[in-house]
This record gives sequence, C-alpha cells and structure tokens, in this order.
Amino acid sequence: MRTTVLGRSGLEVSRVAFGTWQLGGEWGSFDEDAAVQAIRRARDLGVTFFDTAHAYGAGMSEQVLGTALRDELDSDRDAVVVATKGAIDPGGERPRDATRASLRKGVEDSLRALQLDYVDLYQVHWPDPSTPAEETAGALQELVDEGKIRHAGVSNYDAVQMAAFDRIRPVETLQPPYHLFRRGIESAILPYARDNDIGVLAYSPLGSGLLTGRLATDTTFDSDDWRSQATAFRGETLRQNLAVVDRLTEFAGSRDLTVGQLAIAWVLAQRGVHVAIVGARSAANIESSLAAADVELSRDDLGEIERIVADGVEVEGASPEGVA
Repeated sequence: MRTTVLGRSGLEVSRVAFGTWQLGGEWGSFDEDAAVQAIRRARDLGVTFFDTAHAYGAGMSEQVLGTALRDELDSDRDAVVVATKGAIDPGGERPRDATRASLRKGVEDSLRALQLDYVDLYQVHWPDPSTPAEETAGALQELVDEGKIRHAGVSNYDAVQMAAFDRIRPVETLQPPYHLFRRGIESAILPYARDNDIGVLAYSPLGSGLLTGRLATDTTFDSDDWRSQATAFRGETLRQNLAVVDRLTEFAGSRDLTVGQLAIAWVLAQRGVHVAIVGARSAANIESSLAAADVELSRDDLGEIERIVADGVEVEGASPEGVA
C-alpha cells in the first residue's frame, strides 16, 4: 500500500483510508462481525489510516473500529492513524454545533467510544455558521495542547471558511466529498488546499455506490438507508448517471480494472488529493478497492474519463439537516 504525507499535518498515511460511515446505521443494517473482519483485512493489506465520526450511529461506528483494531491500538499505537469527527447532531435542535463546549464534549465522547487516550486527527464535521471561527479553532488548539488530539482539520468547509479558521490556527486537513459526479471542490476549495499545503481526504470516491457498477435504475434501498431519500438515486438523474457508469465500466475493463477501481484511481490522480476514503462492509469489497491505490492512469486515460463523464449529472449527498 502506497503512503503519503498528509499535507502540513506531517502525518504519514496510506493513500486509501478505511471509512466507517456505513457502520453507523445510516446505510441500513450491517453485520458487525463482517465489518470487524473488513477492518482487520484492510489493516492486513497495509491500510494505516482509519476515519470515523461520532455522528455515525452516535458512537457505534467508533466502537466497531475500536473493537476491530483493539490489539494493535493497545500494543503499537503509532502503527495506525485514527481520525474522527465531531460538532454535529443530526436530527437535533442544532444540527451543527462547533462551539467550544460541543467540541470538548465530542472529543471526550469519541475517546470513550474508541477507548483511546488521544485521536491522531480530529475534524469539524460540518461548518457551523453560528459559531465564530475564533471559538472553533481556538477550542481545537486547546485540545491539541492538552494532548487529547494530535492534529486538527475540517470537513465540508469551503475556501472562505478555511481561510477564517486559518487566521486562528492552521487547517491541517480537509475532508470534502469528491467523485466523478460531484466535482464542486475543483473551482476554489481544492486550489486553496493545494496553495496552503492542506492534506485532502476525499470522501465518497465511489459516489455512495453510484460508481460501483452494482446499481440499476430499479434499485431500491431500505427505508433506514439515507439514499432512499436522495434525488441522486432515483428518476432521470439516476438513469443518466448509470448510463455513464456503463461506459466507464467498459473503459475500465479495457484497463483490466473494475469501474470502482477506476473511480478511486481517478480521485487519487487529481493534484492536491492525498487520500481517498473508502468504506466496506466485507473483506472482499475492501480488497478490490485497495487495489486502486496502485493504479496509474495516463494522461490519455484521464482525458477519456473526462469525455465519458461529460454526459453525467452533478449530484449532492447527505447533510446534518437532511438529504438532498
């Protein structure tokens, strides 16, 4: 597994991180034993970077991750990098809350769920427009000074929000959504991150399933799966994007790749992206995704991918307030 230095954080991590959003219940039911085996298989294959969030099942995802990595976390803590996120309460009266009190409580809750003394990277899950950047950034610096977190980053921030944060303490990492059908970060967010040496962890490189090749126009989702409410997974938008996926699948096959591997490799090929976060519920699924870290796409390959996705429809994802 290839590694990279995550921007100015200085953290050395695997280029593919194991993401755990799917282990919090927002994607329907899952087999916890199979999830633990998937995490352990990822570690066996060289993944050193694991990303979670307390909002994923109110700590459920963190608990599963801590269980899966318990032996190594206890015996060789420096061998793995654990990242988590806080400052949101989906469905609560205040879905986004990056106040000092919220961040402190969030860190303590995450440490208990993970059974750790510190986390390597703590990220503000979503920007909170009601809390000044001075308070949010200052609170995170206090937690770094106390040794409860080693590094601080943000998720879903735009360039203006990062700049406001940067005036107080450095934004070390950014976790944005990024895939072939969601490219909004390319105009200002990704250039700001590149210019300021911010480590970029792209989430949803497979488009929340759109780019796996396993969906069809008549695919349905369980009622407790957030995609059952999302416009990206129904109607004309889904039909048009799956037609693009069919063409991508054909092109991927010509390169002896799956369409999922092609999609992950494309994200990793973009200048300024350090890591692709990939989730899995089974060991077999993560093995396929991790192979993308070793794929080299040529300039011609990237050009052909651009031509194919030109017929796609831009989509959105879930937010603390609801689903697009």
